[in-house]
Amino acid sequence: MAEITASMVKELREKSGAGMMDCKKALNECGGNMDEAMEFLRKNGQAKAEKKASRIAAEGVCRVACDGDTKAAVVEVNSETDFVAKNEKFTTFVEQVAAQAVKSSAKDLDALMAEPFAADPSKTVSEALVEMVAVIGEKLSIRRFERVEAADGCVATYLHGGGRIGVIVKAKTATVNDAVKEALTNVAMQVAAMNPEYLKESDISDAEKAKMLEITVDSALNDPASLPKPLLSKLIDQAIADKKWSDADIAIYEEKKSNMNFLFNFLSKEAAAALAELAMSKKAEIVADKIFDGLVKGRISKQEKEIVLMNQVYVRAEDGKQTVAQYLAQVSKEVGTEVSVEGFVRYETGEGMEKKNEDFAAEVAAQMNA
Repeated sequence: MAEITASMVKELREKSGAGMMDCKKALNECGGNMDEAMEFLRKNGQAKAEKKASRIAAEGVCRVACDGDTKAAVVEVNSETDFVAKNEKFTTFVEQVAAQAVKSSAKDLDALMAEPFAADPSKTVSEALVEMVAVIGEKLSIRRFERVEAADGCVATYLHGGGRIGVIVKAKTATVNDAVKEALTNVAMQVAAMNPEYLKESDISDAEKAKMLEITVDSALNDPASLPKPLLSKLIDQAIADKKWSDADIAIYEEKKSNMNFLFNFLSKEAAAALAELAMSKKAEIVADKIFDGLVKGRISKQEKEIVLMNQVYVRAEDGKQTVAQYLAQVSKEVGTEVSVEGFVRYETGEGMEKKNEDFAAEVAAQMNA
């Protein structure tokens, strides 16, 4: 059997990126054959990946990559811990995946994973991920990617929080210069900070609008304290007439009715619940009321300003009022050509995923007692 020297371990470690003890074990198992040891580590990495497959990987980072001014891609790669998400080898791997995604013709994640890995064509992206699991020692997952191309304009990208959020903005413009790029980067920062759901109002489907209306109406009726005073007074009068309120709550009302703003600070929870139940029973009648209709429209308008990018107040507006649409109109005037945003992609690491709460003290204790 060949003698396993420190230089051999060092060479294998540099080639594979695996830990020193893993490299030494691989060389011992393969009689010092470097190629066979590399294959052993790959297979061992696969075994490790399978063992870790049931774990939750909800940390990680996003990375963006550009190909000129017209193409960009954003990827999210997950790890089990935030500590690994800051590991240089891990972040370099994510950057390599992003660089591959922007030039790839893959239509979905499975196709991307099956491609030869651009950083090392001797393996696929999937195999490169398995090897990275062996190096890092945690479950890793390439969760998603999206590629954006602007045929008649340009793209802008932004990374926030070290890669916690990745954004691409696609724009249509006849002029692509530093001023336009800066403006679109500002819009990408807006998307990262304010997390809009839609680009413009017309993107909200009729079904979504109907759902928004239903939720707004029901939330208003279930919160009688927020109802217009004339409607609230009618509901209180009926609650008293129908004996739905206790004598104590009626006495409080008589004492506080001159200033209704603080009435609900003194009423019992039962009294407020009775009013909400009464309001819901009169839903059709209240919805037809012009004052209530105005309240609902105002609340929906406010919601749309929060979820529609073009309606949002621009975060860097000097007057605190300028919308994103108005900001882009200003930029268009300054550069002498229309600059319009046609779409955006926003990835936030771990969004929508279950995160495991680790008790590290218990984990260490368990390992010591094993």
